Amino acid sequence: MTRRLKIIANAFIISACMTVGAKAEDVVLRMSSWLPPSHPIVKGMMVPWSQEIEKATDGRVSVQILDAPLGPPPAHFDLAANGVVDLTYGVHGYTPGRFKLTEIAELPFLSDSAEALSVAYWKLYESDLAAAEEHRGVKVLGVFTHGPGILYTKDRPVTPLDGLDGAKIRVAGSVTNQLASGMDMVAIQAPAPQSYELLSGGVADGIFFPAESIPFFKLDGLLKNALEAPGGLYNVSFFFVMNQNKFDSLSDADKAAIESASGEAFARLAGKAWDAADAAGRKAVEGKVAFHEASADELQVLEADAQPIFDGVKANYTAAGLDFEALLNKLKSAIAAAQ
Repeated sequence: MTRRLKIIANAFIISACMTVGAKAEDVVLRMSSWLPPSHPIVKGMMVPWSQEIEKATDGRVSVQILDAPLGPPPAHFDLAANGVVDLTYGVHGYTPGRFKLTEIAELPFLSDSAEALSVAYWKLYESDLAAAEEHRGVKVLGVFTHGPGILYTKDRPVTPLDGLDGAKIRVAGSVTNQLASGMDMVAIQAPAPQSYELLSGGVADGIFFPAESIPFFKLDGLLKNALEAPGGLYNVSFFFVMNQNKFDSLSDADKAAIESASGEAFARLAGKAWDAADAAGRKAVEGKVAFHEASADELQVLEADAQPIFDGVKANYTAAGLDFEALLNKLKSAIAAAQ
């Protein structure tokens, strides 16, 4: 081989090695998702966020949403914390007693907008709740809520309220569990994907859900009545997290890119997606579900029924050395500012 050819060959080898090295630095984050691809959390939140991350990192970081979940919904926080997956999302209330401070965002009568509540919730989390370290083992990329919660029933009338006594209601966590109890109903704890089975099989008489979830889980043919109240009867708190070690392994530039698309930006993205889905959900059940907004007298009854929930969350905050009333007022002020 001539000297010139050797130089060309060596240059080609070096270039190839550099290309392989560059490819080796690219990161694919694996996400376990327990909801169908068409759900607002997936198509309206996780997919746009993933696209933003890939764009912000010039393709160095991409996200692979796995075709099937690697565990049941309640297991997903630990899947990320233990490094089984890099990314996931979930419902705080699916593991009762584990996340006590996040229940402040689930309280009744807070907001009619998922966007306003989610943005306010993130701000409170960042400023006051993160220090309690309830999310050890993960990098919290976002906390958010769905839209105002509604009580739906199959055949039970929702007014007067005492007609609901003894009704078996699917709940999603501690707050809805306590609300069902306060309203003299029987709570059935189950993840959202089991809702159709519970209602169609006669196990449950009704369900607590946001408007979005009724057509999505194909419940609009099963439910006839709905009870709602200003600010919602409840909300559900969600987490969006990344394994901490995986996050720490990224370059500073890629960490910054992920953080820029997360936090408040993600809370706003999530809230907007849910508000849009709720609006579509309301439209989809027109003529199928009869909505009843609680009267002034009924609202007083509901507020009394819900008071033990507020007292319980306050006790958890006091135990953590936090001023519940001050932080609840701070959350409410942030909700008003985000409207």
